[in-house]
Amino acid sequence: MQWQDEGIVLGIRRHGETSVILDLLTRARGRHAGLVRGGRSPRLQPVLQPGNSVAAAWQGRIENQLGHYRVEGTVSRAARFLDSPLSLNGLGLLAALLRLLPEHDPHPALYDAALVVLDHLDDPHVAPVLLVRFELALLAEFGFGLDLAQCAVTGATQELVYVSPRSGRAVSLRAGASYHDRLLPLPAFLRDADSGRGFMAGAGHPGVDAVRQGFALTGHFLARHLFAPRDAPLPDARARFLALLE
Repeated sequence: MQWQDEGIVLGIRRHGETSVILDLLTRARGRHAGLVRGGRSPRLQPVLQPGNSVAAAWQGRIENQLGHYRVEGTVSRAARFLDSPLSLNGLGLLAALLRLLPEHDPHPALYDAALVVLDHLDDPHVAPVLLVRFELALLAEFGFGLDLAQCAVTGATQELVYVSPRSGRAVSLRAGASYHDRLLPLPAFLRDADSGRGFMAGAGHPGVDAVRQGFALTGHFLARHLFAPRDAPLPDARARFLALLE
């Protein structure tokens, strides 16, 4: 059995003296691992860096076998991030989130969103906004999407400033006034992304406080729905990324 696809490098593990096991997120086949012979060579090491895009050819006896990869680099991004701790931790966070996806299960929309994040990770004004939106998209892909379009109490579509930590539904300013201290803030830039205007809608820098509110919101539901069932904490790279926000 064999196939060819494009993919994003998520990480590698050493295998023997010269080879590596490559963890790749492909567009059509989802996360897929494979052995790369000579993966630690001077030619392939720069290619097999997390965040880079490659053209991959996989071959194996059956789909669930480890199999072998032949790869060629198509887009090199990793070198752009080396001098930026914010970018490196953003990359670490993105890779950790993508590794939550089950193997061999394609998620083409999430793949495209990951490419957008990767292409803007070295922009400190845009990258935090896109990463929060990516976390929101990841929750939706797993079936835990938040309902930010209308108030859970009144059905209103205006002045949506809170989210219920239990239901994941938006709450308006008036409806949540009496118990606002038990609700999560809903920053405006996440409302824009959920309104159908697209992943990049209003992707300018909304301010550090709003971005932190966004991460607090998505972090609450990521921890509850995706990490706690795996008995795992949120990624360390996420905490480091938040600490570097200015």
